[in-house]
Formats: sequence, structure tokens, C-alpha cells
Amino acid sequence: MPTTIFPDSNDPNDPDNGKSDDATTPAEPSLDPFDPERLRLSQDFASTIGVKKELLTVPVRKPSKEWFIQVHPDESYRIATAVIDLKEDRETYIVQPPLWSALSMEATFGQRLFVTAMNRQGVLFLWPIRLPGADGKIDEWSRSAMEAANLAVGQWVRVSANMSLGAYEVFVAPSELGTPEWPDKSFRDLLSIAFRDKQIDSLDHPVLQRLRGEA
Repeated sequence: MPTTIFPDSNDPNDPDNGKSDDATTPAEPSLDPFDPERLRLSQDFASTIGVKKELLTVPVRKPSKEWFIQVHPDESYRIATAVIDLKEDRETYIVQPPLWSALSMEATFGQRLFVTAMNRQGVLFLWPIRLPGADGKIDEWSRSAMEAANLAVGQWVRVSANMSLGAYEVFVAPSELGTPEWPDKSFRDLLSIAFRDKQIDSLDHPVLQRLRGEA
């Protein structure tokens, strides 16, 4: 009868020698799906995934009294021009140069300096500041606003109205609060966004018709 030969369990050449039948590879520790450190967004999350925020709105307004703001350091990001300022509507319209002479006697017509500014929340806005009139005079509100805008270049400041003083007060941040991330837009682009539907280029513009009592 044929003889069955079983492999010698002590054979050093046996690849299975010394291995237990029930030996298993240790399992890797599972990741905690609710670990706050894994779930927390990094500050540069948008850049890491290639997301670019589009600038769709540029408010034309004064800075809120609780904001810390900075003004764009580039002089090309400010402009002195003529506007129609509707206080009750809280709307400002830029006026095209050919109409300036015809509107010079209009009570709502005036000169403004627009400076590009940003608050700490990243809201970019155009700050309108009244310029001296034809007589060269300027009120304390406008003068102090101009000085505040100059102080806000390169440092964070708060601009607060002091009614008793009749002027704005400026408070400089006591510590470094970081640098504004100015958008990659030209000043022309910012103007086109801010005044996309608020420019007057004709004496028949609905705003002027309303001011004349024709609409």
C-alpha cells in the first residue's frame, strides 16, 4: 500500500512553519467620524480647494461705528467726482461729466471723494466723503472724515460720530489685527459694481425727472 508522507512541522524550509492557523493581521484603529479636529475647516480652506469668491456687491456707505476699517493704500483706488445724493432714499448716483454744468444749481448735486475701504469681516465698500463747495469751505464732519480716511491707511481704526463735538472721532486698534485681503479688481471694476444701476448720463434720467416733478 502506498505510504503517505506528511511534511515535517520542524522543517525550517517549510514556509508555514511556526505560523498559527488562526493568526490575523492587527486591524488599524478606525477614524472617529466626529473628531472635531478632523472636521474643523482651516482658515485657508477656500484656497486649498481652489474656490474663488466673486465680488458681486460693493456698498456705497459710511463705515459703521462699530467697525474697524482700513483704507486701500493705493491712491488710484479713490476718486473725487460729482454725484446726486438722495438722502431720504439713501442712494447716491454718479453723474457723467457732460451734465455737471447743467446740474450745478440742483440742491442734491455735489462733490464727493470715494475711497475704497474694508472692514475686518472682509466687506469692501466705497466710503463717500463730502468735498469743499465752490466757496472752498468744508464742515467739521467732512474734514474729520477726510482725516479719518487718511489715518486708516495701513492701520485698523474705528470712526465714530461725536454729536456733541460735531465731528468724527478716530480710535486706532491697540494691537495688530492682520492685513486686509484686497480683491484682485481694478478700481474701474469696483466702480462698475457699486454704480451698475446708479449713474446719471442724461437729463431725462428718471431720478432727474422726479426731482423736477415730472415723474
